[in-house]
Amino acid sequence: MSATSSDSDVDMHPTTTLSDAVPFSRPPTPGPHPLRIGWYGLGAMGYFMARNIATSKKLHPASASPILVYNRTLEKAEKLVGEIGSAAAVVASSPAQLVTDCDVIFTNLANDAAVQSVYNDFTKTLSSIQPTRSKIFVDTSTIYPSLAAEVDKSLSKFSYCHFVASPVFGPPAEANAGKLVIAMSGDYRSKQVAAHLMFPGVGRKVVDLGGNVEKAPTLKLIGNGLIMGANELLAETLTLGEKSGIGAQTVHNLVREIMPAPALLAYADKMVNDKFDGKAGFAIDLGIKDSLHVRQLAAETNCPIPTIDVAHQHMVTARSIHQRQNQTGSQKWDVLDWSAIIAGCRVAAGLDPFDSKVDHVVPDD
Repeated sequence: MSATSSDSDVDMHPTTTLSDAVPFSRPPTPGPHPLRIGWYGLGAMGYFMARNIATSKKLHPASASPILVYNRTLEKAEKLVGEIGSAAAVVASSPAQLVTDCDVIFTNLANDAAVQSVYNDFTKTLSSIQPTRSKIFVDTSTIYPSLAAEVDKSLSKFSYCHFVASPVFGPPAEANAGKLVIAMSGDYRSKQVAAHLMFPGVGRKVVDLGGNVEKAPTLKLIGNGLIMGANELLAETLTLGEKSGIGAQTVHNLVREIMPAPALLAYADKMVNDKFDGKAGFAIDLGIKDSLHVRQLAAETNCPIPTIDVAHQHMVTARSIHQRQNQTGSQKWDVLDWSAIIAGCRVAAGLDPFDSKVDHVVPDD
């Protein structure tokens, strides 16, 4: 997941039209039975996305029933229902219930292994029920493109089943606000249905990548690589500012004047002020997972991407230091944010990894 930021919410900016934000016409009316929606995965992103679909269902008359939600940790599902009420969401008893009862099943999971495991369970359920009407599976996770193809192939063995790869761009705060950018690839009609369920509650814009399900996950990796590379450059320049006597805050101020991209400013603030709590952002483990995927994609396409190689090294360094602190009980955060990539730069420059105040430079007047 990346740190895109939005200033084009449809309600706040009337010039943004439905046709600008969603590249599909509205799907046909589903018939006498309203669509039943299911959601699997209520992590840092999935919780907000599921909540927003559930609470914006009034915008989608076809989805009048409460959504079914499932999470491996039951407490998260119960928390969601407690927040929005049983008229908007109910807890599913099992993943099998999602597959059996729902017409559109969304998933948002931490990594490739989790996606593979969950969809293996889905196919087992499909084998036992043999669906007789359309079921659409929409995965919003960040996965390697070839896994999307594998999932699509496994689901295509069942009549009426379709798969949409639909990773999203934006941090948890954007998911909370319903301002994610959504990429989609796969079956056209299924994308129609998914896009109009997700907009405007979940995202502010949908990008169509065509029928090849591998395309959306590929764009997601490229986008995350862009943010990762920008964070690496930001970490290096902030560290140089501190070592040269200018001060990291002064460099941050310069970024605000000459490169005021919301993502850069947000991550610069985290780095300058040591805001490395991964529970409030994007865990560094997931950043390292994504860097491995981006590097694999680069190798498979014979496209060197050295900035990501360095970013990967610095994130691994930061995680290694944090794990050592965990062992000694001296860690400040249980989960490290990927903005702590700057720790790798700081250590290489002889500075404290996580506490900028230790070596803080006060610029001369």
